[in-house]
Amino acid sequence: MAGNRLYPSQAAAIRTAFRKRYDLRGTPRYQKAPPAAQEAVRRAPSMASLSRPSLVTLPRPAFAVRVLNNLSFGATAASIAAFNALGSDDTTRLTRHVDAQLAWNTIDDSALETRLANAGYATLGKSLTQLWADHVLGDPVYDVRMRPAWEVQRAAFVRAAHSRRQLREVMTTFWHDHFNVTLSDFSAGPVYVHYDRDVIRAHAFGNFRKMLEAVAQSTAMLYYLDNLSNTRAGPNENFARELLELHTFGVENYLGFMDPFEVPPCPEDPSYPIGYTDIDVYETASAFTGWSVKNGHWQFPTENDGTFVYRPSWHDAGPKYVLGNFIYPEQAALKDGRDILDRIASHPRVARFICRKLFRRFFADTPSQALVNSAAVVFRDHWQHPDQIRITLRHILLSDAAYNSWGQKNRRPFEAVVAAMRVLGSDWTLRVADAKSDEFMYRMGMTGHEPYDWPAPNGYPDTGIAWSGANSFAMTWKILNWFTEASDGGVPLAPILGTTRAGLPAAQWTATKLVDFWCRRVLGYLPVAARRQELIAFMAQNGDANTYVITDTDEWAASDLKRHYNQQRLRSMVSLILMSPEFLSR
Repeated sequence: MAGNRLYPSQAAAIRTAFRKRYDLRGTPRYQKAPPAAQEAVRRAPSMASLSRPSLVTLPRPAFAVRVLNNLSFGATAASIAAFNALGSDDTTRLTRHVDAQLAWNTIDDSALETRLANAGYATLGKSLTQLWADHVLGDPVYDVRMRPAWEVQRAAFVRAAHSRRQLREVMTTFWHDHFNVTLSDFSAGPVYVHYDRDVIRAHAFGNFRKMLEAVAQSTAMLYYLDNLSNTRAGPNENFARELLELHTFGVENYLGFMDPFEVPPCPEDPSYPIGYTDIDVYETASAFTGWSVKNGHWQFPTENDGTFVYRPSWHDAGPKYVLGNFIYPEQAALKDGRDILDRIASHPRVARFICRKLFRRFFADTPSQALVNSAAVVFRDHWQHPDQIRITLRHILLSDAAYNSWGQKNRRPFEAVVAAMRVLGSDWTLRVADAKSDEFMYRMGMTGHEPYDWPAPNGYPDTGIAWSGANSFAMTWKILNWFTEASDGGVPLAPILGTTRAGLPAAQWTATKLVDFWCRRVLGYLPVAARRQELIAFMAQNGDANTYVITDTDEWAASDLKRHYNQQRLRSMVSLILMSPEFLSR
């Protein structure tokens, strides 16, 4: 996309007009600090040096465990067996697994849909206009208004724990963080089902350019970033700024208040500027004026069904200059915005930004630049392909990182809890307006990671340091421990006793065999020797770890701890495994 061409005299006139419009005087926005100030900053202690984490070396598990922990919400005994049955070598197994997961619509997930329906999820199938009629019009009570948001949020746990389309669920979470709309937002909440189903899920493996436009036209995003009220009489730059800063270029490609005609060309493709400026933000905001919602606005009181609408009378139809591209005045409806989306979606630095985030999600907080660059080429080469994201994902998920990465990512609280549900074989289903589910969500809220409820537009962070605070760990440990102990209607949320009875004969219930049984089930391998011995000592108490058989009882026996509350001790031992670095890393 080389941009619209003008005669030199026309280009010079437009440059002059733009410089006057934005008072560009050739002065950089950010001046370099004096040497003394630079030295003071250099000598000052940094948070990075004060809180530098120590290196923890973990055992390297089997290939299936590494792959499934990275590409799904957690390896289970069943998924490991299924993966190993896909071929006779690692390359074949990985390739077949990735291809099967990318073809998500060929995977039967009817059991999940039945589970959701039986649990009383009533809004997930409603169209946008139904959601608007049932949960917005008439100003319903708060519980009715926000029901769609709460169902999407709780369904996220159900889907992540029970869906067979694991990669699609991982990518849905990724794109929700990338195009964040806070679920508890009063205006976005009633239509959140539409945003989740028809915008994020519908495009999770599709085309990024089409996804950008679907996001820009979605009722939830139009409310969340205020573009529904972006008019030529009252411009609002919120959506335009986040489109460039968060959704496409990233802050690393932000050039500040710089003359757009002086932006250097991009080394990967000189027909594009190397980054974006504040002027690009303002001009993009002008291009998206008039993109709005039929919401009974006083100028259009009969239009009130919650769907997207383009209002020509609100649109700034003048000329624009965005990302090195001239946009002519008086273009057809929506064309200004669409031209900018084309320019963005084909930009080489956007490709790098998206691919870096994808590598970060799956494999490492600081991915190899060479891997990012190779994926960015694939991403950009297919920017107009309907399966662009699927093709790029295949390249990433079959890269060297997929074979070699291990222990470079921490599970965030949501991921840790869902992984626990999976490895413990929980059959429990969260519901809306259910006491035990409400308690679970309250505890989840204490971790700071309820699905889709990050309050800022940048989405939940995806680096280990962001989740390494004491509160984050403590609250995650608390809910993991709670989950091993809690019951709903007398049925344990985690069937630890039942699983132990089915998998290990009672005559073999020694401390060593119980610990090894649950480590292999939860982790897929045995932890480091020191941690394994601590678990064994906890389980054995004052009994011999290798010979004393722990009875399947829960009696009080404080004078003989090897017989004291045995079933509770077993559940606590499993809880300790869930709190281990081995489980919380991937």
